[in-house]
Amino acid sequence: MTARKPTAARRSGGPLVLAGTAVALLLSGPGCASGRRLRKEADRVPVRGMIDPDQPRELDKTAMPRYVVEPPDELDITVKPLPSEWSPGSFVVRQDGVVDLGLYGDVFVAGYTLDQVESQIAQQLTAEALSRGQKPTEPYRVSARLATSQSKYYYVLGTVASEGKFPIKGNETVLDAILQAGLKSNSLPEKAYLSRPHPVGGPCQVLRIDWAAIKENADTLTNYQLFPGDRIVVPGTRPPSLIATLLGR
Repeated sequence: MTARKPTAARRSGGPLVLAGTAVALLLSGPGCASGRRLRKEADRVPVRGMIDPDQPRELDKTAMPRYVVEPPDELDITVKPLPSEWSPGSFVVRQDGVVDLGLYGDVFVAGYTLDQVESQIAQQLTAEALSRGQKPTEPYRVSARLATSQSKYYYVLGTVASEGKFPIKGNETVLDAILQAGLKSNSLPEKAYLSRPHPVGGPCQVLRIDWAAIKENADTLTNYQLFPGDRIVVPGTRPPSLIATLLGR
């Protein structure tokens, strides 16, 4: 008796059925389970901070505090009358808080306003001239201008596309910051908050961000104006699995 050979359809039927079953399971089961898991994770993330209607915000901004020089800011410094052997140009504030004036020595400027920097440099130039026996014919007039601000930033942390620090120019808001950093598929901007540092010894101020109101209703109440040192935190759930990513879930 001759044994019958399996047909091509029967030879391939087992693997095809298994593959089809696996695909069906992927399409039906994991997505729903993954969605429920993500919702539970999102619900467990607390809402932090309080809404403060007195804070500067979009359409109701305030002027920035007077600029305080810090490393590694770059200053343009000009002097009149021009001292001998003086090289006009830009000066970078070193990590130790001083600017190097070449033959006229170092001047500590960190923590000073630009007006105070001008006064400090004028005093240094006068003292150096007198030490050389060169009495100035008239008081030195110093102009210090900020060439490049390298010390003032806000930060966006958490589940965002580009976590890090961003230079602050004086008119940024929460919306600007979050759009700049970018959201991810597992970001929870509705749980975002702003942490504003206070001077040493004081508690940080934590402000709630109502992302839905900002995005959907153009509500400016929590679209706070940002100040140097502000930290926006965007929580998130666990990153989606590879399968969920491939299926667009």
